[in-house]
Amino acid sequence: MKKWLTGLAAIMMTFSLAACSKTVATTSGGKITESEYYDSMKKTSQGKQQLQQMILNKVLEGDYGKKVSDKKVDKQYNAAKKQYGKSFDSVLQQSGFDKASYKDQLRSSLLLQEAVKDHTKITNKDLKKQWKSYQPKVTVGHILLKGDDNGKKKAEDIIDSLNKDGSYKNFKALAKKNSTDDQTKNNGGKLPAFDNTDTSLVGSFKKAAFGLEQGKFTTKPVKTNYGYHVIYSIKNPGKGKMSDHKAELKKQILNEKMQDQSYMQKIISKELKNGKVNIKDDDLKDILADYINPDNSKSKNTQNAQ
Repeated sequence: MKKWLTGLAAIMMTFSLAACSKTVATTSGGKITESEYYDSMKKTSQGKQQLQQMILNKVLEGDYGKKVSDKKVDKQYNAAKKQYGKSFDSVLQQSGFDKASYKDQLRSSLLLQEAVKDHTKITNKDLKKQWKSYQPKVTVGHILLKGDDNGKKKAEDIIDSLNKDGSYKNFKALAKKNSTDDQTKNNGGKLPAFDNTDTSLVGSFKKAAFGLEQGKFTTKPVKTNYGYHVIYSIKNPGKGKMSDHKAELKKQILNEKMQDQSYMQKIISKELKNGKVNIKDDDLKDILADYINPDNSKSKNTQNAQ
């Protein structure tokens, strides 16, 4: 009799929980409750990834939330908005974001940056190493020609014209008339400012641009996989002394660390271990294993494969 009553109580509790679970959707075949949705989501890789991110965000928020102000988030948001201009909203939509979710993403990134900063000791040796590749932000204009012999000859003719009149005014006129880069030709061939960390421009182009003094142009056509370029230096502050750029060098080093998956794994592992994370759902108890004990997870996967 006692066992039966215990079993009945368990059944009644189950019904009570189901009844209390909020309805997410209704259909002709029945309703979908929050508990059903949760049970389904936690079995998917996307659902697990979302929970991992939520846990990490909570831990980082506790450690570094005071260092990431709304002002910092807004600054990054506005910078992205300025970069993409009129296409910003469509870019957000294509990436699966709205304004609020994109700001949440930026906040997560800034929190992680603070964690990297906190766990990374930058030595003078590190600064000297970074200094070797460092280049300050420069702004250039370019005239793009085809990559064949005719394009090279045309580039050489443009350089001859610049040798007679090396003003930016003349360069802009030549760009408008001759450049095959439709996105920049009507703006004097002007490109967004870039430094040594830029990954959108090819190495030969950057090397030529960094080597130009302000107001000077390339005396030989620069060949890339896009064609031949004539490059004009609109703004180049010069490299200067390392002591004047320590803050920027540190920033570059930290950004490089954030691109290093192995390094980031170690930092995330430290944060989660110190975050007093307690998983209440038995089905999800190992959800952080790959982060907290990556070596153990790898050995398990190896054993399973065998």
